[in-house]
Amino acid sequence: MDASLWVAKTGLNAQQTRMSVIANNLANVNTTGFKRDRPVFEDLLYQNIRQAGGQTGADTNAATGFMLGTGTRIVATEKIQAQGNMMSTENALDLAIEGPGFFQIVQADGTIGYTRDGGFKLFQEGELVTPQGLLLQPQIVVPPEAASVTIGNDGTVSAELANGGGNQQLGQIQIARFINGAGLEALGQNLFRETTSSGAPIVLVPGEQGAGEIAQGMLEASNVNVVEELVNMIETQRAYEINSKAISSVDSMLRFLNQNL
Repeated sequence: MDASLWVAKTGLNAQQTRMSVIANNLANVNTTGFKRDRPVFEDLLYQNIRQAGGQTGADTNAATGFMLGTGTRIVATEKIQAQGNMMSTENALDLAIEGPGFFQIVQADGTIGYTRDGGFKLFQEGELVTPQGLLLQPQIVVPPEAASVTIGNDGTVSAELANGGGNQQLGQIQIARFINGAGLEALGQNLFRETTSSGAPIVLVPGEQGAGEIAQGMLEASNVNVVEELVNMIETQRAYEINSKAISSVDSMLRFLNQNL
């Protein structure tokens, strides 16, 4: 097979994968706390026909080399952890993190997951849970006689009890930071998992040591920019067409050779 056909094929594969990433970003434009993905490209191995600096004569060396590339591929998708816009919901159990950090969630297998989605609900015993029914960690339980719930910027949770029962402190929400937030593994359901690349979580009180603060009655929107993604989509489509055109051109050249030589 002609080498240029293979090179163009790698371009088609890479652009098709990039289009899948863009489509997923656009599909999650309304997903609370969603962080958009960015594909990471790299060039493939080179055929080193002549080494740069190689000797060309008794006293001369090549100023440049002769290397032929073999194409490209996508080696990673990076989560862009930029802050999404804040949406006011006026729901006391809706929380957003302004700044770095993640809520800690107890998953079904008992391990801890991490999320930016603060749309919490009350479970049967008053526990704060995600829409999927997963418990917030540390656990917060709202008593049935609570008339209202207040959550401070530092994560302190208190309830005003009905019938003049006074104010009761229920606990404090903590958030986790990571040295490399882009290294977290996305699990779906707005959850992430710790990996070797992300490093161990640093559990902090909101607002301390660089951790974000909690905003009650707010949710963080997806950080997907629809206009930017549409521009990326057009760019990807054009790149795909150009690589397809390269394959057609090589095919025409080979056909000419077969018919005329």
